Amino acid sequence: MITRRLLVAGAAMAPFAAAAQNATMPAPGRRAWAAQVPQIRIGLLGGENEADRLGRYEAYRALMETTFGVPVRLFPAADYAGVMQAFSAGQIEGAGMGASAYAGAWLDTNGAVEPLWVAREADGGISYVSVMVVRSDSGITGLPQMRGKSLAWADANSTSGYLVPRSELRSAGIDINTYFSRTGFGGGHEQAVVAVLQRQYDAAVTWASGQGEVSQGFTRGNLRAMVQKGMLNMADLRIIWTSRPILNGPMTVRKNLPDAFKADFTQFHLALAAAHPQIYAQIERGGGQGYAQVTHEMFEPIVQLRREEAAERRRRS
Repeated sequence: MITRRLLVAGAAMAPFAAAAQNATMPAPGRRAWAAQVPQIRIGLLGGENEADRLGRYEAYRALMETTFGVPVRLFPAADYAGVMQAFSAGQIEGAGMGASAYAGAWLDTNGAVEPLWVAREADGGISYVSVMVVRSDSGITGLPQMRGKSLAWADANSTSGYLVPRSELRSAGIDINTYFSRTGFGGGHEQAVVAVLQRQYDAAVTWASGQGEVSQGFTRGNLRAMVQKGMLNMADLRIIWTSRPILNGPMTVRKNLPDAFKADFTQFHLALAAAHPQIYAQIERGGGQGYAQVTHEMFEPIVQLRREEAAERRRRS
């Protein structure tokens, strides 16, 4: 079962996640690799309104620009597919991606992208969960009450907002095409939850660290970000389903970039949480313990799940 392999992938990362992060910020100055990478273009996934995304990342962008002496530009995409397409076209150097979006970009580019690191959660681990939320006044307390109700996915390329929930629901014997009255895409994680609050859908799936106070939207994730922005009171929602642990999504870069750039880029991020905790918290939408390095092999289960989902779509068409 693919969801079991997701758990195995996370367990295999435990030694990496537990390792002490002793990296220091790279000394400021233009690097030799700037001849090949004259600017650093960072793609920003959809799921949050563009102004908020740019605002959260501005201090991060400025710090990277000052550190490496090259222009750093942010490219917020309307949806996950926009960032995936930018990689295929060579229009960005890197982007923080969900595991499913990374797997999709890896497949689309025939392996021309690679993962460098993932975020570590408050307990030092490197996994998170998908949760299904309903209005607290809906009378829905679990999946049995969702029969004949409507469900909003976040994005077709989201791991927690589409890929893993579909896989786990099917594994539980639920025929998604007949169990729900309808399913649709909310336009991103934030928008899907808003659609539930506004009664446009009965439920939505989104991502959360699964740690900390539920009343605060956990320690990190979409719910936490919405609480902090004043968009959500967790008392208005009920969580009726939680997935198994999912390996956090990676910072992804083009594989053909200079190794020296990848090394500096990695060092910058491994040192970020300790050296600039506020900037780290802004871009990660909550607290955690920095980053842990990863390899492509850890995401092979998600690559396989993408292939299975594509095969399922072909069978339905």
